[in-house]
Amino acid sequence: MSAKVFLMAGGGTGGHVIPALAVARELRQRGHEAIFVGTDRGLEARLVPAEGFPLERVRIGGLKRVGIRQTVATLWQLPSSTLRCARLLEARRVSAVFSMGGYVAGPPVLGALLKRVPVVIMEPNAIPGFTNRRIGRFVARALISFPETAIYFSKGSTDLTGLPVREEFFALDPKPRENVLTVLITGGSQGSRRLNEAARASWPLFRESGFPVRLIHQAGRSQCDELAAGFALTGLAGEVVPFLTDMPGAFAQADLVVCRSGAGAVAELAAAGKPSVLVPFPHAADQHQLRNAEAFARAEAALLVRDADFSGERLFQTVTTLVAEPGRLERMGAAARRFARPGAARRAADVLEEVAR
Repeated sequence: MSAKVFLMAGGGTGGHVIPALAVARELRQRGHEAIFVGTDRGLEARLVPAEGFPLERVRIGGLKRVGIRQTVATLWQLPSSTLRCARLLEARRVSAVFSMGGYVAGPPVLGALLKRVPVVIMEPNAIPGFTNRRIGRFVARALISFPETAIYFSKGSTDLTGLPVREEFFALDPKPRENVLTVLITGGSQGSRRLNEAARASWPLFRESGFPVRLIHQAGRSQCDELAAGFALTGLAGEVVPFLTDMPGAFAQADLVVCRSGAGAVAELAAAGKPSVLVPFPHAADQHQLRNAEAFARAEAALLVRDADFSGERLFQTVTTLVAEPGRLERMGAAARRFARPGAARRAADVLEEVAR
């Protein structure tokens, strides 16, 4: 196929930027050009130039869970930002637009629809985000992670690709059970106060029960020093760290993962085939973390615990109950693996080449 130009839309958070970068790298390997659209304040401002991709900046804000001032500002910015993106599509002769959703994707996607440039979206959550729901019936293709998401898009336009995940997760073998249960607790790169407090409250319960456990806890920077100092006094095996640079390595050690249920987290759990306790972030837009966790819970790949119900006692009881049932963790891991979709970035690039005008 002759070289084409593709525009990558979606920024703000790592959940939008990192998968788009994986697809852009695949396109570049095939001889195509990938251009990103983003803002100065999103994570794309740092990550995209570092990967050697051009970043065209637009001024746009969010519309979900924002105050009246931000809503008015965004609506004021939207027409001019959309026209800027439309001109960019025309000037660079863009063949198709790839969108991860999010507020940054609004102007380039609207510009593409205005100029009749094909749009391919990747929706990694069980329920699509605001932008993807609004444009779902007009896109050329929708790349999804959960079969139930297909109802939001035109019949025949969906492709069950999953979300791009590092190959190291797929390469992990099932971990043989040992005498000591290793539990990985992570609230994401910034940590989670709820998970941190529940973990702290569980320490005396594990210690007093004599339950053989090792805790690997990614706590985030804000609470790590205090938690690490307290954990050192418990005599329990494990570590509390601000950030895990080798998350696949941490997964390899874990018998059970306790985490939030964002799209990236559940995709990694699926790729690694890890049983989990999912505690959805209660303020996630459109409750998408809850819907992701419900999909895993229905498949018996995870246990779902609501944020308000998650405590040290609940964590201790959940871990000990799961271990008490022979084969339970292994069955959950196998069920999680059935959600795995290897080669998502390659498949996304294939679809972009197929629809390219």
